[in-house]
Amino acid sequence: MDQRTLLITLTGPDRPGVTSRLFSVLSGFPVTVADIEQVVIRGRLTLGVLVAYAGGPSTGTGTTLGAMWTAVERVAEDLGMEVELSTGSQAKEQRRRGRLSVSVLGATLQPAAIAGIAGRIAAAGANIDRIERLAQWPVTCIELSVSGANPTALRVELAAEAAAQEVDVAVQRTGLSRRAKRLIVMDVDSTLIQGEVIELLAAHAGCLDEVATVTEQAMRGELDFAESLRRRVALLEGLPAEVFEQVRQEVVLTPGARTLVRTLKRLDYRFAIVSGGFTQITDTLVEELGIDYSAANVLEVIDGKLTGRVVGEIVDRPGKARALERFAKEARLPISQTVAIGDGANDLDMIAAAGLGIAFNAKPVVRQAADTAVNTPYLDSILYLLGISRDEVEAADAEDGVLTS
Repeated sequence: MDQRTLLITLTGPDRPGVTSRLFSVLSGFPVTVADIEQVVIRGRLTLGVLVAYAGGPSTGTGTTLGAMWTAVERVAEDLGMEVELSTGSQAKEQRRRGRLSVSVLGATLQPAAIAGIAGRIAAAGANIDRIERLAQWPVTCIELSVSGANPTALRVELAAEAAAQEVDVAVQRTGLSRRAKRLIVMDVDSTLIQGEVIELLAAHAGCLDEVATVTEQAMRGELDFAESLRRRVALLEGLPAEVFEQVRQEVVLTPGARTLVRTLKRLDYRFAIVSGGFTQITDTLVEELGIDYSAANVLEVIDGKLTGRVVGEIVDRPGKARALERFAKEARLPISQTVAIGDGANDLDMIAAAGLGIAFNAKPVVRQAADTAVNTPYLDSILYLLGISRDEVEAADAEDGVLTS
């Protein structure tokens, strides 16, 4: 027996009872519910219901559909809504494989940006099955559910369009692989916090310009990080250890940092920081934010003064990747369930190793290597890439009596 489908779409002012009225009517006919989608925008409801029924010449389908259509029209008229109906076969209604999530972020989203992204998706032979807004403030983020596309090819196409439209776009596989990422490993300087700790120390030592020049070379990948660190730290020789307390007071978290950590911890994620900076500063961040794991360099202090040397193994580019692997092992998670976030060349190895690598306001070499890039100034925008909406964050904060920051 042929299995057929019927799509019923109600559109009009939202009000209580629309869904119950429609399904009460449908309950009087020999149909089963195959799919439902509903969205409300500015008080206007669109409700789509896909029902399945047995087709064929001996089933009296025409009479059944006619009676059901009349009953549905009567409900729509009573509710002041419009109704559309279309039929098809069950095979045509099956969703295509290869479902992807495409997140689009921007300070504002212009129609041209959406047109460009949608056009590239269509040109790739893919289809947009669903669009949902995840955030409207402080950035706008929409998420498109896309089917029928090759993720690697689509990521390349959308990266080019994102650059042209000055928005951020992330392409990820949907399903369990996206939901399973449970360890966040983040760089500290210019990522979790604004600026570079070593430059704050250098300002107190009177050598800021020299240190800043070397830092920029290292971040661009033009200078080996370990060597650049030794050169910069040597300039700090003689600083009194009391400078650490002053610098701790000068450290400024990136906007949205507290919200990001608080939300992920609430969802039972593990959170780690890995820094080319110094434990004398990062230990305070660990305690203040409730961070689970951390790795950073240790400045040597003798007789209350900095010696201009680093103690122990330097946390450099390969060291950050090793730290990510160590944290994942301690958390008993596979590397595929990790997210690495950074901005500089010394973050490249851990970004490549993680299940999802994110470049946050990063140098070009990092943006090109990462799975996706976020160029908004708000660190909690990363939540949207994990499928967490702004409304969910604010509702949880309100329930816990927390001011969003």
